[in-house]
Amino acid sequence: MSDFGKFVDAFTPAEVAEKVKTIGVDKANMHFLSLIILALMAGAFIAFGAMYYTVAITDSTMAYGMTKLVGGVAFSLGFIMVVIAGAELFTGNTLVVMAWAKGKVSLPALLKTWTIVYIANALGAFVMVYLVYLSGYLDAHHHQVGATALKAGLAKVDNTLTESFVLGLFCNVLVCLASWMVYASRTVSDKVLAILFPISAFVAMGFEHCIANMYMIPVAILASLDPAIVAASGVDASQLQDLSLNGFMMNIIPVTLGNIIGGGVFVAMTYYLVFVYSPNSSK
Repeated sequence: MSDFGKFVDAFTPAEVAEKVKTIGVDKANMHFLSLIILALMAGAFIAFGAMYYTVAITDSTMAYGMTKLVGGVAFSLGFIMVVIAGAELFTGNTLVVMAWAKGKVSLPALLKTWTIVYIANALGAFVMVYLVYLSGYLDAHHHQVGATALKAGLAKVDNTLTESFVLGLFCNVLVCLASWMVYASRTVSDKVLAILFPISAFVAMGFEHCIANMYMIPVAILASLDPAIVAASGVDASQLQDLSLNGFMMNIIPVTLGNIIGGGVFVAMTYYLVFVYSPNSSK
């Protein structure tokens, strides 16, 4: 193949596996301050995507499926910024499992990286919740934006533990496959297209993403405290009892576990066994 052909052609799955393994080592060895800052940014970027999603579906007159599709495309903004601008997102970092399986990253290093990124993602999302509250964003369109945010969060805390786990598993399979295809891409436009379909799909189908929920459920809790937003939503006040710290935790814990299994096992370990593991060696 000519040099030009190598430039424009996507990386093969086997080449992507090698990149994921190498990048996993880099992530596990990243300087603490850099990791914290990039993870804070990722939490904020995902919150921006959720804000865009909320506005995009508010007062929609389109059919259910089209409304969800448009919302999913809007939500993809957050992941596009994570990949193109650069940030560290917990769900994507489950792919570091591949480097761990190969013996390039120790289990303590893997868990330390996950813990730092997870906490910083959460802090970034929580800061965005507070700033959204101060901005008056929820009052837009006669409180309808706040009503949409309230109903979106309420739908999440109404899931059972099993539903939350499986929806989290499905979600991170798509998120990590999006990351995998990004690693196969060579241009910015390639990367955007690789992100757009799987991310909009998980949003449209109602799958659960732990970092997105760290923005969407707390902002719904704040919205539920505003009588004008509750009135605009048409939701009876008695239905809002699960919009609480307990409801938040009962969603986040199973969704996080589902995200880890979806990305770390269903994607990272599957491709490890196909492209990296050698039965003639110990790894």
